[in-house]
Amino acid sequence: MHPDSPAPLASTKKCPHCGQWTSWQQHPDDRCEHCQQTLEPHRVANDQARQALNDKSGPNLVLIDINPDDPLPLKLAKYVIRGGQLFFAAIVAFVVWVVTVLAG
Repeated sequence: MHPDSPAPLASTKKCPHCGQWTSWQQHPDDRCEHCQQTLEPHRVANDQARQALNDKSGPNLVLIDINPDDPLPLKLAKYVIRGGQLFFAAIVAFVVWVVTVLAG
């Protein structure tokens, strides 16, 4: 066996940066033994984006933002729009409920 060859049944991956084969533990933060770059940069970015979405708090319903610095007429208009959004969401939820009850 060649001294640079990996152990039998070891996972290896070709580095997208330097093109060398390196051992791979199948973790998103595994690095190339030759150039020290991540072996799966897209996976690291996807994991970070997924984590950021999971960390983001708030309801799934997207409501218009009402800033405390807005003038009173604008705040009133935004409250009316937000009421319309909630009314629409309530109608959609009711229709979904009726459909599921009828479907059995």
